[in-house]
Amino acid sequence: MEQPRKVLLTAHRNPDGDAIGSMLGLYHLLRKLGHEVAMAVPSAFPEFLDWMPGVDQILIHDDQAEACSPVAEGAEVVFYLDFNDIERIDKLGELCHATEAFKVMIDHHLDPQDGIADYMLSEPSASSTCELVWDFIHLMGWEALIDCRVAECLFTGLLTDTGGFKYATSPRVYRLAADLVEKGVDDVVLQDRLFNSMTEKQLRLLGHALAHRMEILDEYHTGIITLTKKDYERFEIARGDTEGIVNYLLKLRNVKLAAFIHEQPTITKISLRSKGDLSVQEIAQRYFKGGGHKNASGGYSYIGLGPTVRKFKSVLPKIKDQLDRVAELPDPCHSTGKEAPHDAG
Repeated sequence: MEQPRKVLLTAHRNPDGDAIGSMLGLYHLLRKLGHEVAMAVPSAFPEFLDWMPGVDQILIHDDQAEACSPVAEGAEVVFYLDFNDIERIDKLGELCHATEAFKVMIDHHLDPQDGIADYMLSEPSASSTCELVWDFIHLMGWEALIDCRVAECLFTGLLTDTGGFKYATSPRVYRLAADLVEKGVDDVVLQDRLFNSMTEKQLRLLGHALAHRMEILDEYHTGIITLTKKDYERFEIARGDTEGIVNYLLKLRNVKLAAFIHEQPTITKISLRSKGDLSVQEIAQRYFKGGGHKNASGGYSYIGLGPTVRKFKSVLPKIKDQLDRVAELPDPCHSTGKEAPHDAG
């Protein structure tokens, strides 16, 4: 990419901090190199990311389909960020697939789709796609262009996909965080923006979910939170309002598997989280048409809320031995069960 190109950056539906952070980090850097850069995602991002520099330049296909079409058709290079299956960007994927642009995929999810891109930087052991964008920038020899703005975007993905450095950490992750802080990132301010920005409605919804929609199955070291269509109407739940609810179940010492199951207009979605060596990716893939990461995955069903909850509960006896093993408190000096808490379904 030595000559100026028309570049399109894309990320998955319901983009999170890692998706938006990786897009914006590359956006600012590629513009420095003289490229004409556009950004598009299938659906809107949560409000707690609306402070990020350049976020107002992102096209939302659900609302701006007409604007997305010429951008995709004219692109010479397309980046697929934080996803590895073209279906994850819905109709936007059809536009991108139809172009003759050179495709670059940078992602940390399991099992990338065959032939999705001309160049792939895929590493499931990475903490985040932003970590891999950092690697890509260095592979291209562009590290001198990483300023505070680029670093702030990459730190956002690193911070959100590790749950504030609680999951998927490693010595390398902490070294990367230090490098980004040295570029000028104020990590205290960033933590406050990302983790202390709930609305009153979101806090009341969380209270309702914990007080009235939580079920603990001690025998299986499992917690479940459900939300009905009526809950969505009562709290006027919008995109991003349920972000992170499933993670509260893991605050209980005995809970090793957490499920957040909620009714949508046409499907029932399930978000799964786990501790230690228990793979929820396998559960999501086998039973709920989904996937994601070892400790953070998601899926869906068409059978309604009640039947979906019953189906999930029917899986628990089959994995009870695994749940019991995970329930044994590990030695912190030898534990390796770390994964990211972000939603993958």
